[in-house]
Amino acid sequence: MAVLNIHERSIPAQAEAVGELIDGLAGADDRLWPAPDWPRMRFDGPLAVGASGGHGPVRYQVVQYLPGRWVRFRFSAPRGFHGFHEFTVDPADGGSRLRHTIAMRLRGPARLTWPLAFRRLHDALLEEALDRAVRACGGAVATPARRSPYVRLLRLLVHR
Repeated sequence: MAVLNIHERSIPAQAEAVGELIDGLAGADDRLWPAPDWPRMRFDGPLAVGASGGHGPVRYQVVQYLPGRWVRFRFSAPRGFHGFHEFTVDPADGGSRLRHTIAMRLRGPARLTWPLAFRRLHDALLEEALDRAVRACGGAVATPARRSPYVRLLRLLVHR
């Protein structure tokens, strides 16, 4: 089963400013990742090619990194996630566009865990991260992300 999952947001700031958010991932002053409400993104060293880490049960390694523009992570867990996720920033009219993409093939148990749990949690986390990005760059979020009842239930079950 193939997955292509994209979340993006127009941000009223120059690409360089938005790129700083990517560069700060998992750092002491991470203004993009929605922690502490979600499991923190952590690595075994600074954000750089070869760094390994993840968030919660999702594990990955930095396989490509262009500071201020793009970082790609290759999944190593959960079992059955074969592919990558990445953040990119591009100039756009009135500012820039921040995009998060997952491209992967699901095998084994992931064929059930992705559609039943991980996808919903991922989508909620990413929308909250994009809200944070807009605010971090001085913008206002007209309609902030809200967690669905299903996401709230999943989070209760996971945090027991």
